[in-house]
Parts: sequence; C-alpha cells; structure tokens
Amino acid sequence: MELELEKLTLPSDNERPFVIAGPCSAETEEQVMTTARQLAEKGCHMFRAGVWKPRTKPGGFEGNGEVALPWMKQVKEETGMLVATEVATPEHVELALKYGIDILWVGARTSANPFAMQALADSLKGIDVPVFVKNPVNPDLELWIGALERINQAGVKKLAAIHRGFSSYDKKIYRNTPMWQIPIELHRRIPELPIICDPSHIGGRRELIAPLCQQALDLGFDGLIVESHCNPDCAWSDAKQQVTPDVLDYILTLLVIRSETNSTEGITLLRRQIDDLDNQLMDLLSKRMRVCREIGQYKKEHNMTILQAARYNEILEKRGAQGSLCGMSPEFTAKVFELIHEESVRQQMEIINK
Repeated sequence: MELELEKLTLPSDNERPFVIAGPCSAETEEQVMTTARQLAEKGCHMFRAGVWKPRTKPGGFEGNGEVALPWMKQVKEETGMLVATEVATPEHVELALKYGIDILWVGARTSANPFAMQALADSLKGIDVPVFVKNPVNPDLELWIGALERINQAGVKKLAAIHRGFSSYDKKIYRNTPMWQIPIELHRRIPELPIICDPSHIGGRRELIAPLCQQALDLGFDGLIVESHCNPDCAWSDAKQQVTPDVLDYILTLLVIRSETNSTEGITLLRRQIDDLDNQLMDLLSKRMRVCREIGQYKKEHNMTILQAARYNEILEKRGAQGSLCGMSPEFTAKVFELIHEESVRQQMEIINK
C-alpha cells in the first residue's frame, strides 16, 4: 500500500542539516537542562532524550519514566526547542502527550514486533503528532515498512524513518552495520518519506559519528539524530557514543551539504555503495576467520595437520567456477582465495603452537 503522508517541516538552515540532539537518557534534571541550554546556544532546533530506556539485559539504567517528562517540558518552555522521546507502549504515548512532547519515536526493538506496533498505532488514532520509526533490529525492509504502515493507518500522516543500522553477531567496525542499501531502497519505494540517520547507534563510538554524518548526507538523508551529553564520559547509558554539544557543533560545522543537482552526485552515491560493500566484505572475512580459528582448535585437539591439501584444492576449484559464473576471471578468484587461505593457515598456526 502507499503511505498517506503530509509534508513534515524539518527545522534547519542553509549551512547545516536538520539535527535532533540530546542525551541518550534523561538522567537528572540538572543534566537535561544543562545539555539543553548548551545545545540551544549552538542553534539546535530539537532536543531528544530517552525517558523510557529498553535495555538488552536487565540491570542497566532503564530510564526515569514519568519523573523525567516535566524536565522535557521545561526544556521546551525555556529554550523554545521542540522535544522528542521514545515510546514503546500505549501508556508511554499517553504520558508523553500529557506533558507536551512534540515528536515521538519508535525504537528498533519495538518496530520489530508487529503486536507492539499495532498497540502503539491503536493508541495514536485521532492524534496529530509526528512519529519517527527506527528500522527493526534485523535487516528486514518489509518489517520496517509494515511498522510505518501500521502507524499511518491509524491516521498519523507526519511520519519519518530513522536509520540506526542492524545488529549482527560478530565483531565489526560499527556497533550496528549500516547496510545503506536498505534505507536507499526504502527511499526508492517511498520517496516522499523523510529518512533521518542515527550515526550514534550505527557507530557506537564517538569518533565514528562525524564520518557517518557526512556519509548519510552524501547519500541524501534528510537529517540526523545524534546523542549529545554535557558530560558523556559519565553518562548512565551508551557513554561511548555520545559527544558534548561543543563537539557536535564542531562536527556540524565541518559537514558538507551537497546540492542535489551537483554533477558528481551519481558517482558519489556509487562510491558510497562501494564503501558499504567493502565494510560488508570485511565483516564476512572476520566471520570466516573466526570459523577458521575454531577449525584450528579442533585440529589441535585431534592432532591433525593444518594443511589439508584435498580440501584446499576443492575450495580453489569451486570458487574458481563460481567466479567465472559471476563474471570474474578464474585467475583473480584463485588469487583472492589463496590469500585468504594463507591468512587462515597463519591464524591456525598460532592456535596450534600456543
């Protein structure tokens, strides 16, 4: 189905993109107000903070709940910024609206659950409030679109999507793999839907926020949502991925906003796709080496030699044939897998000789 959308006005200026900024969690009144005042001084138009914090495991700080909502109201009254927070249940929606929250967002864990999304949608019927929906934890475009459709069918026409990356098991460069091709496809399917990038959750480390912001803008995203804290090292949740308002201001100052009519836009998009695919290749190689190390441990425990010639020849033959079918020369494919095999042997040697 097509979404029935109204134009969502995103406050920004000619020199900077639209940005929602604020701490991961609303920890104390002092922390919220200090951060909000600093962001307002830097020209921020919208303040974000988590009032309810769904954690992967119990025991962590899970938010102050309703106690924090008057702080958000105070931010709005004192600074003039719009305020936004995450909701996961109908009760959250009711309380957020009671305290004048301007924008609601739905988190990745909630958007992955159709039952939860339908409950939220039912609670939003007849309410004119913008709702931003983060991508589900797993890379499922149809599930993401389904979450947006449920909210839209409730009568909410001011919608946006937030891209925060996708979870994976193995060690990787990013906390959540960007998989840019998924939001790109979402834009192709629903071009009128604004898409906002969340570099804090994609990167997971503050040093990755600036390049991810630029990459998102180069790909044509409509804005950014960045976690900013007055004292990030002491944050009660996600400390490593938050930046001070001063650092955020510096990042935004350096960003290049490119014209849609720029003649280099096409090749920039293609190069960004190459970067994304290269990151995926690195993640896959990391997973392959992990399995190779497990094989090395097995060989050590069973007194087997590292080099299994028959298996190595089988890999080269199979991958060479696959390379030919994919339009690559057998020589190229053989060279790539020879290097991969060489690194696999090296890692297994380290395990056996320990």
